[in-house]
Amino acid sequence: MKAILLNGSPDNDPRGERMRAALTSELSARGWQVEHVLLREQKIGACAGDFFCWIRNPGICNVADDNRTLAEAIIASDLMVYLTPVTFGGYSSELKRIVDHQIQNIVPFFARVDGETHHQKRYARYPDFLAVGWTDGDDPQAEAVFRHLVARNAINYYARTAVAGILRAGQPDDELRRAAQGWLDDLAKRRSSPAVELPVVAATSTGSAPRRAVLLVGSPRTKKSSSQSLGGYLFDELAKRGVRTETFYTHTSLNSAERMQVLLSAVDVADLVLLAFPLYVDSLPAPTIAVLERIAAARLGRAASGQRFAALANCGFPEAAHCSTALAICAAFARQAGFEWAGSLALGAGEGLVHGAPLAEAGGPAALFRQALDRSADALAQGQPIPQQAVDLLAKPVLAPWLYRAMGAYGWRQQAREYGAQNRLRRQPYIHPGG
Repeated sequence: MKAILLNGSPDNDPRGERMRAALTSELSARGWQVEHVLLREQKIGACAGDFFCWIRNPGICNVADDNRTLAEAIIASDLMVYLTPVTFGGYSSELKRIVDHQIQNIVPFFARVDGETHHQKRYARYPDFLAVGWTDGDDPQAEAVFRHLVARNAINYYARTAVAGILRAGQPDDELRRAAQGWLDDLAKRRSSPAVELPVVAATSTGSAPRRAVLLVGSPRTKKSSSQSLGGYLFDELAKRGVRTETFYTHTSLNSAERMQVLLSAVDVADLVLLAFPLYVDSLPAPTIAVLERIAAARLGRAASGQRFAALANCGFPEAAHCSTALAICAAFARQAGFEWAGSLALGAGEGLVHGAPLAEAGGPAALFRQALDRSADALAQGQPIPQQAVDLLAKPVLAPWLYRAMGAYGWRQQAREYGAQNRLRRQPYIHPGG
């Protein structure tokens, strides 16, 4: 049996090494072959969101770096282990880099799983899944989000058994070993971690109108993204209501220390910050998480002082509820970074319905989207949270899920036809020796 340990710990956090040692020792004692991958030492570029791993070279990422080797190693394993500090209830940006690339191991076609739309399997078998996160203290909200994220990932990874473990600061090595034994016992007995509900975070109101607002666009497609279309329209409406606005792109800001500092300075003086992003494997894209990590580090120890943070997510599934875990991560970030939470919006089928087109010029269902964003702009411009009416309006499915799935299958084949790959969409480049 083979286990792969994907270690997303930063270089200044020794807990990742301690947890690796405990798990490796216990797995080896049980006869497992263990491969440890320290992700910060790997060359893994950000997922470009181009879906070329589905439509151009099916099953293989378009970027030729270590992500390909790791995607193959995951399929060749019987157990996949994530090691990560709990980051706003989610994974570290180091770990999330490889998480985002795991979409190459599924196919673009849709399936109905427990009443929801998900992507279909590419391979006959997938490894079991263990995710271990550690916190600096007792944080029930972040821990609940983490456990929920692991459960959601397990659905999309087609893991037969999935276990989530939490460690806290100061636990001695013998406790780490006992914890590792318990998690591996659960996996051996096919006992997945119980389902955990996401914590409900109430949005707050400042009662004062914002003067300055910052839009963070968390898509690798930057100005041509659906995140820009949605967030940009909302910010245009804020500007009409007298709010001074600025826009930054998380992916490009990370590439320049100067741009990153300008972003941090703008966030520091903004009354309102809105993050608009696409859903990447039940969470935020890795570079966007990295930017949130830097913002939180710059604001460490700061208490909420009237600055507000809101989020706007879109996903490629017809059900907007897929965004719930990612938005809970945004709420946890707001709390940890000293912002007041102003609420969130989610749009299902954003890629298919918006596809980066300017929202003000779009027809069809875009009229409903504009209506929801107009109401959100009205509330935010008055210092109020995003209203539930706007949330419900944007989340309302435009197409029946069964119709969306059928149209999606046709759409993926048509896109693959441009690259002559329409007959290879289910290709399996990485085959498990026993599969």
